Amino acid sequence: MALEFEIVKLTKFSGDKASIYAIKPLNENVTLFSNFINVYKILFKGEISEIYRRLHVIGKITGAREQFFKLNEGEPGDGVCALYDDEKSKLRLYCIRYGMSLIILGSGGPKSKKIRSLQEDKKLMKENYLLREISKKISDRIKDKEIIFTEEGKEFFGNLIFKSDE
Repeated sequence: MALEFEIVKLTKFSGDKASIYAIKPLNENVTLFSNFINVYKILFKGEISEIYRRLHVIGKITGAREQFFKLNEGEPGDGVCALYDDEKSKLRLYCIRYGMSLIILGSGGPKSKKIRSLQEDKKLMKENYLLREISKKISDRIKDKEIIFTEEGKEFFGNLIFKSDE
């Protein structure tokens, strides 16, 4: 399956401290993050509210501090992590973190406290490995200078649309 997507800025959460982006498949009208919210907003209402609160804090108040994330959820150096959850929460939201100033939201799902690794859950594994693949594509574009960061490191500029014929 060809992976075609674009990176879109979520102005609702972005602010002076960090910019928050999401992955939007080219064949869909909503981002992976919006779809995640729509799927889990009823069953996990409190956790979705907490995710919204955390994203607001990251974008407008503190930036993407390390302690807000469960780091190293992907391959070494790819930036794939999960928005940190407390002991009682079940939802896991995967993202790609670029320092304190920029994150790209993906998707995720509920993680049972009975499992130790994401590989034990097909949904979580699928969402995590998708972000790993996306991270590689973004890294290639950054290396080729097709995507650049602003001086403050809070914005992406360049070719943010990824098509399979490239």
